[in-house]
Amino acid sequence: MYFSELKKLDKQYIANTYNRSELAAVSGFGAECADFSEIRYIDFSSGIGVNSLGFTDKGWVDAVKEQLDKLGHISNLYYTQPQVALAKALCERTGMSRVFFANSGAEANEGAIKTARKYASDKYGGERYEIITLENSFHGRTVTTLAATGQDAFHKNFGPFTPGFVHANANDADDLISKVSDKTCAIMIECIQGEGGVIPLQKCFIKAIAEVCRERDILLITDEVQTGVGRTGKFLCGQHFGVKPDIVTLAKGLGGGLPIGAVLFSEKTKDTLGFGDHATTFGGNPIVCAGAMRVVEAIDGKFLDEVVEKGAYIEEVLLKMRGVKSVGGKGLMLGIELDEPLSSAETASECLKNGLLILTAKHKLRMLPPLIIGKKEIDAGLKILQRVLCEILDRPEETENERDGHI
Repeated sequence: MYFSELKKLDKQYIANTYNRSELAAVSGFGAECADFSEIRYIDFSSGIGVNSLGFTDKGWVDAVKEQLDKLGHISNLYYTQPQVALAKALCERTGMSRVFFANSGAEANEGAIKTARKYASDKYGGERYEIITLENSFHGRTVTTLAATGQDAFHKNFGPFTPGFVHANANDADDLISKVSDKTCAIMIECIQGEGGVIPLQKCFIKAIAEVCRERDILLITDEVQTGVGRTGKFLCGQHFGVKPDIVTLAKGLGGGLPIGAVLFSEKTKDTLGFGDHATTFGGNPIVCAGAMRVVEAIDGKFLDEVVEKGAYIEEVLLKMRGVKSVGGKGLMLGIELDEPLSSAETASECLKNGLLILTAKHKLRMLPPLIIGKKEIDAGLKILQRVLCEILDRPEETENERDGHI
């Protein structure tokens, strides 16, 4: 099938909810993929933080194939070994106590929200139901997780939303504490706001949140959908900040390419959900869990040290680039602020034309490369980015008449 035909059929038969870029990926290996013409692209996106081990990691492929030959699906009315093995591994790696498996980050966050409200209802009655989230946060696209999301741009046309969410200013402890009330059951945060522009929360701010949660028996929920599973150089990003949440949500990088979500419960919350309180048809699917187990096993201490080293190297090179104003984030989750008049959207588009996949987050470029990316691919990708930045900056400035099409 030719690319032009594929685009036509896509537009005809798939809901037009994505403004797709000019690439049809056909195959991939490691940190590179190829299109119909066998043109290769370096991947600084990993499917928006999903392909932790890159494309077609042999161990991951073997684990998935092996499970395919055994058991593809059976309902959660029965036990399966891959689900139990993965839950045990996640608890051992994180210090949490139990796991509920879902299919996505939004579903995991829904599960966390339900758990927080049930915990408070069981202990204090139905009047304690509000959850404080942060301005500029992103927690999903369901009606409830959109209500939790602190960005007005996502709220247009979909109301009314699930009530019971209060938004506080990020990195402003006084504002957040002022919004805590007798109705507050939980505070939900991303330690690094990903979709909001790769903005890390301050350690003192997270510590203040943990303290007020402890003092008032409010649950602390950390949304690690994008930051978790080694992305920032720790298995959980929250481990950088020295706090232990009551509930953690995971997705994206956990599956290594297959859809999965997970809600992790501490000792305090592990018994909150009982029989019939929450359920899923596909969550904890044996095939998906087998692939996720390969990811968890691969991300050991040495692997995480290498993620930190790669991130530090990339940041060092970026900060020397013409057109780069600042770099923020941790590990292999980096946000690049560009000098004016550079546009993140235009820069990402031009990078694609030159063989590099890179993301945006608001006005920033966002880098989420596969955690296994090597120095060769890093250097090649950064070279493309620098060349694109220089080409855009060196373009002759258009006159007003040229912009209006008069010349």
